[in-house]
Amino acid sequence: MTTTLVLTLIGRDQPGLVRLVAATIAEHGGNWLESRLCRLGGEFAGIVRLEIENTRADALSLALRNLSGLRVDITREGAASLSAEHTTAQMAALDLVGSDRPGILREVSAVLANHGLNVEDMASERIEAPMGGGLLFQLRAVVSVPPSAVLAAVQADLEKLAADLMVELKLEAKR
Repeated sequence: MTTTLVLTLIGRDQPGLVRLVAATIAEHGGNWLESRLCRLGGEFAGIVRLEIENTRADALSLALRNLSGLRVDITREGAASLSAEHTTAQMAALDLVGSDRPGILREVSAVLANHGLNVEDMASERIEAPMGGGLLFQLRAVVSVPPSAVLAAVQADLEKLAADLMVELKLEAKR
């Protein structure tokens, strides 16, 4: 019987961290299923989902927590972690770009939460605008839209917000 573990990794970025984690997982018989890893502000951050035999999970957990230079949090993935509404949710892509200012993500995420949408995947960054036009905030996300939510209503609220924030925003159902 196997169990699925979700790891959260944080540490000072340096070459070889991914190799260290991957080797530790492999040495304990784990199978790396999926991950999101990145470098942010000189720090390494990641989330890894893996599968391992139940009898080996504790030894792997101990080995991972003892890795030098990394803080590792480990959660066992539960079978009841997804609601029935989540499993029938439609997916949508959200793209936003506009002049950077504090609060953009707070406002956008509030609209999503008010409609019951869940952020499945998100990446944001602040970039230089073309031709010295200042700084832009750029956001790309995939959100799940439960059957109880009306995508057109979410779109309407986001469009009102986009006008207030003076950003370009697009929400499209994914096929």
